[in-house]
Amino acid sequence: MSSQTAQQLENPSVGRQGVHKKGGRLSISQCIAYLFLGVLCIIWIVPVIFGITTSFRSQSEVVSSGFRLFPKQWIMENYRVILENTSTAPIMRWLGNSLFIASMHTLLVVLIISITGYGYSRMKFRGRDTLFFTLLGISFFPGVVNIIPSYKVIDALGWVNTSWAMIIPGLAGMGNIFLVRQFMSTIPKDLDESAHVDGASHFQIYLRVIVPLIKPVLIVCALFSFTGSWNDFLWPVIVFTDVDKMPVTAGLLLLQDIYGNYRMIGQLMGSAILAIIPTLLLFLFAQKYFVQSINLNSGIKG
Repeated sequence: MSSQTAQQLENPSVGRQGVHKKGGRLSISQCIAYLFLGVLCIIWIVPVIFGITTSFRSQSEVVSSGFRLFPKQWIMENYRVILENTSTAPIMRWLGNSLFIASMHTLLVVLIISITGYGYSRMKFRGRDTLFFTLLGISFFPGVVNIIPSYKVIDALGWVNTSWAMIIPGLAGMGNIFLVRQFMSTIPKDLDESAHVDGASHFQIYLRVIVPLIKPVLIVCALFSFTGSWNDFLWPVIVFTDVDKMPVTAGLLLLQDIYGNYRMIGQLMGSAILAIIPTLLLFLFAQKYFVQSINLNSGIKG
């Protein structure tokens, strides 16, 4: 036995420190990876910064100065014009419509996928797995295939130009149900059996035992649902024609005709910045739950 090995056996911390020092050095592959990620970050963030700063430029500077990352003079005129236009482009009304639609859609999604996930994960019935994987396979078809049939259904129900046209479709998304089902599968079924012995029904087990343990994945699904509903563009353009009832994404398309014809690029960029603020704030407050959802055992403690 060498003296170094004997020293490590007598004092294990010496070996750990040595490994730590060696691991602290960046390898060539790590340097390349960090460089690649840094380039991607620059490519992504420069247009975002340019869009934000453009909303604070005067129209003359936008037209004449070419590409400048920061404006020569910061102005708030564009945002004043946006907020004061309550007739042809009511941006605040659109934001309120989008907030109501996305919030209601998210609440119903969380309710439906949690109940459905419980049924597929904890309850036993004939054809359960066949039904689940059949629906999961069908969900891989592009959503654009269903646009015409979906519009026919919405029109038959009289939901065109109403919030229900955005709230109801897509509530039982199989992607979210799959995540919830997989998360529930990691929860020991001994908890269900113990609750059954105590006289609890399936609904009581779902509400009092399962739901508190699957909060991380429900929050992640809620975040995906909210941002998906908020950012949806094609469907609201199809089902909304009333300016006052439009969500913000359909309104932004209308703004291209209102501001684009007069080359009011600053107002157009300002409207786009206002549209992304709610989802950005939501992500900043909920990002920690992404890490929890990656660990499928995070709902179980002890």
